[in-house]
Amino acid sequence: MKVAVLGGTRFIGRAIVERLASDGHNLLVAHRGVVEPDDFPTVQHLHVERKDLVGARDQIARFDPEAVVDTIAMTRPSARIALEAVPGDLRRVVLSSVDVYRAYGALLRNEETDLVPFSEEDPVRLERYPLKGMMPGGDDYEKLDVEEEYLGAGAIVCRLPMVYGERDGQRRENFILRRVRAGRKQIPIGAGNWLSSRGYVRDIARGVVAALGSGVRREVFNLCERSTPSMALWSRMIVEAAGSDAQLVRVPDEMLPDDLGETGTIRQHLLADASKARAVLGYTDTDPMEALRASVAWHLANPPADDAFDPEPDERALAAV
Repeated sequence: MKVAVLGGTRFIGRAIVERLASDGHNLLVAHRGVVEPDDFPTVQHLHVERKDLVGARDQIARFDPEAVVDTIAMTRPSARIALEAVPGDLRRVVLSSVDVYRAYGALLRNEETDLVPFSEEDPVRLERYPLKGMMPGGDDYEKLDVEEEYLGAGAIVCRLPMVYGERDGQRRENFILRRVRAGRKQIPIGAGNWLSSRGYVRDIARGVVAALGSGVRREVFNLCERSTPSMALWSRMIVEAAGSDAQLVRVPDEMLPDDLGETGTIRQHLLADASKARAVLGYTDTDPMEALRASVAWHLANPPADDAFDPEPDERALAAV
């Protein structure tokens, strides 16, 4: 197919582009031009800010796409811009998040309200704009708004969990890896009870591409791993994948350094069920340890530039044992 990808040069978007390209699709990638990887697949590029997409409608029309993947719709206005810029009865997939579920609202409030795992039919949040006042640019962020706009256009919505893997800008494993790089032999950890669905980036990309080619319309799919380790087990798996002999030491939750907070006691689990995607799209997972080893190897070889480690909070936590 001829596929227009909105975003697509970073992390999840890039993995989707790589998968589409390897499957032989003809791609137009519309992005700002800030990231231009040397090893990017051979595709057509359209450098445009999201807010200016409608002004580039003629350029997109000349490409004549049969399908669209929107990797970066974060607000209702941004979804409307994309739909106006690429009009017509096309196959459409938009990336959403499991943060639309009611359980995520409970997580933010440190309450427990929902059974897990949750399916696509389970309750979503009644309150909107969960990040308002919490982070720069977060006031208008709302994937529920994005979903409403795209489902109205007959799109497929892929709800994603915490995604990890090569080129992850959020560095999901770095709470352990920064200590491994610093040569720490003991790493403090809290109760580690939290269960939060994850997805390896290349598995997520395969799922999105499968959704695009499925022929279904106006459907929602959770994409996530089949089995989820607790935060305590996930931490041990990262240590093992890094080839470290560091020991994880249980400390009181209140003594945890800030970046280890997710290893503490968390009341609401955030587990999604991807049974529908497995049945309809044939969605599958990479072996969890194989995926984690690939991710950890990349992150150890490509450490963050500004990740100085202060051992003092760790020492205070360990001294409390």
